Amino acid sequence: MRLADWSLQFYRLPYAREVVWANAVESSGLYALLTLRCADGATGIAEGTLKDTWSGVSPKSLAAALEDILLPRLRKLNLADDKAVCAAFAGIPENRMAKGMVESACWTMRAAAAGKPLWQLWGHSGSVAVAWTVTRQAPSLMAAESAKVCGQYGLRTLKVKGGQGLDTDLQALKAIRAAVGPGVELYVDANSHYARDEAAGYVAALAGAGASVAEDPCSLAPDAHFAQLQAGSPIPILVDRSCASQEDAALYLERGARALSTKPGRVGLSQTRGIAAKASAKGAKTAVGIYAESALGTLINLQPEGPMAAEQTFFLTHAAQVSRLVPEIRGGRIALPEEADLSALVDWKAVRKHMI
Repeated sequence: MRLADWSLQFYRLPYAREVVWANAVESSGLYALLTLRCADGATGIAEGTLKDTWSGVSPKSLAAALEDILLPRLRKLNLADDKAVCAAFAGIPENRMAKGMVESACWTMRAAAAGKPLWQLWGHSGSVAVAWTVTRQAPSLMAAESAKVCGQYGLRTLKVKGGQGLDTDLQALKAIRAAVGPGVELYVDANSHYARDEAAGYVAALAGAGASVAEDPCSLAPDAHFAQLQAGSPIPILVDRSCASQEDAALYLERGARALSTKPGRVGLSQTRGIAAKASAKGAKTAVGIYAESALGTLINLQPEGPMAAEQTFFLTHAAQVSRLVPEIRGGRIALPEEADLSALVDWKAVRKHMI
């Protein structure tokens, strides 16, 4: 499997409503679609989410990194060899998203060449439990949204965005719990909003309010503070922002981490699989984390399976898609398609319509 050709498209997809993140307010999302084609005809794809405060790349910078630095290193490689591809990028600093997109596209190409869906090649079930992310709003609105999605899709896990102040976060949890009942698991992601000396009290308050996981309650590092915070916490501290590589994961696991976020949209499928393997070996859990994927990115990034509910449901927020297939959520789960060649699901007419 030798690289014969590649292409890169950028498109902007509108949301059905305004979305309030911890560091941005948006009415649409900007995406990149990387397509790799090998000489024998197999095609692989990957989607990247372009946000200044998330990936830190622009269309121009991503295109330059791929064309000038990364893809030339693949010309003489057998792309069927995932270790060779990873080794080719090992000495290149930064460019995390660009490297991840190439590695993910190579994985989907391998599945297409094998004639089997990637999840099947990896020995997974193809049925993934998913969670909905409740973004920041007034507690009453967050509760109404939670009740709606749980009722409509049978979801059993919600990821609640915290960071609106302790009182508001607790009010939101109380309102959401009243709206969805006792059978829905609640994670709280504060996006590092609170000070490090506030984190222990904040996490204890979340646990007391019924949350089962606290994600990034403060700025985290794999240090003595984190070890003490996790050791004293009644619930797992899910590490997200500062765990973006296998090396990061190893450091956190040495400090007693019980839960790590893996984000294929941020670092690619190879890194996320490596993080998950290290976590499993230490008895820690992993969640396939949200990266604001479209339906197409969701179908790619849900291929790995983790013990926690995956967060890839953001595609429900979009008012338009570039995929011929939009995942259906039934009973809180997504059944991945049997399609081996995910590039066949790209709606190129829609890509052209929304292209920038």
